[in-house]
Amino acid sequence: MRGASRKRAFRTEPPRGATATATACARRPADERRFPSRAGPGRHISHLVPQVPDREATHFPLFSYAYVRVPAQPQLEKKLLPRGRAPLTGKAVAALCVASFAVGLLLSGRVSLLPSASASSKVKATSDGSAGCDDNRVSKLGESHDPKGIMNEVSRTHHAIRSLDKAVSSLEMELAVERARSGVAGGAGADVSSRVPQKALVVIGINTAFSSKKRRDSLRETWVPTGEKLRRLEKEKGIVIRFVIGRSGTAGAGGGPADRAIDAEEADNKDFMRLEDHVEGYHELSSKTRIYFATAVATWDADFYVKVDDDVHVNLGMLTTRLAKYRARPRVYVGCMKSGPVLSQRGVKYHEPEYWKFGDVGNKYFRHATGQIYAVSKDLAAYISVNQPILHRYANEDVSLGAWLIGLEVEHVDDRSMCCATPPDCEWKKRAGNVCAASFDWSCSGVCRSVDRMKLIHNACGEGQEAVWSAAAT
Repeated sequence: MRGASRKRAFRTEPPRGATATATACARRPADERRFPSRAGPGRHISHLVPQVPDREATHFPLFSYAYVRVPAQPQLEKKLLPRGRAPLTGKAVAALCVASFAVGLLLSGRVSLLPSASASSKVKATSDGSAGCDDNRVSKLGESHDPKGIMNEVSRTHHAIRSLDKAVSSLEMELAVERARSGVAGGAGADVSSRVPQKALVVIGINTAFSSKKRRDSLRETWVPTGEKLRRLEKEKGIVIRFVIGRSGTAGAGGGPADRAIDAEEADNKDFMRLEDHVEGYHELSSKTRIYFATAVATWDADFYVKVDDDVHVNLGMLTTRLAKYRARPRVYVGCMKSGPVLSQRGVKYHEPEYWKFGDVGNKYFRHATGQIYAVSKDLAAYISVNQPILHRYANEDVSLGAWLIGLEVEHVDDRSMCCATPPDCEWKKRAGNVCAASFDWSCSGVCRSVDRMKLIHNACGEGQEAVWSAAAT
């Protein structure tokens, strides 16, 4: 019995200092009870367990965490229980799994919870005005992920860039025109420098030579107006027509007999453009073309500049009407586009001494307008005028012009009405309602025997005297 009582006493009596320790822990502030490191050195602290009702432990409020005394243990073992946490319930495990799954979706980018939450909090926290701003901001953010919205925005941006590029190009060309005019005027003297360029729709330069008086007369009798009609055409319709010719190269004041003959013809008709810096010659047509554009740009402020040979029939009304369609477009090059062979054989017509620049023997030229007639817009004529000292000249002037423009952002317009054949081709087209702008024979690079046939072609293919007066005005 005495041994049994001792054993029972051993089980029920707490270890020495345990009761005092529990009481001291209960009396300490909550921070010291909750954080073991603040309990102070040398004090006995048990592990953290939820306090539940126990017969042999001091009672505290239910499920409040505190440092409490562990129930009495046999004195033989003399060691405390290992630290640990209470086991999770089934509902807690299920909630933890769901929370982990949601976090995984959020991190993988499949589900976005933040925009809606932030948007709702902003709407609640701000006023009506600021809420509207937030809505606009959120809607724009949503539109940025819409492929159609992105493509529309890209299209609008591209259109704005093109418009800006056209505006800059137009300003550059206007500056180039003014530079060209000032340069030509400075070389011609004070009389020309004080002259204001005349506004025009189109300037038509007819390339001619000293020996081509009969050709010029055949044109004056058909499609080129003379006298008062020529002046009226310039004033009312903005159509300027001039025969373009240089100098003979004969030394002395006034030149030679050829120059004096042209001066006399000019006094009678007032329809010449003299190129003072150009000496006439068949192999100098590329130089003549450059100087013609420079002189025309300095003299007239036109939308288009046309070059035509003196053995080509032209319907002025149809030509100006077709060119007027391209007035709003920048850098336009209009004509019958072709790509002929590069002739490397010496002695043949249209021989190209620099044939090796176009590749192997037998190659063709790049696409360019045929030389009988073509037109360029004002900005391209100004470009030629400003850069004429460094523009390379090939043997054929139509190839030279194509080479000057091929490296630029130029719109090539292949207008087949500017290269109709002579009757019966142009006559049939006229009867069908498709009046040609220009007619010539390809075999002769112009109208064959033009002096004899020009009036016949004009009667068969001409548009009528009143057609030009109904064409587009400036």
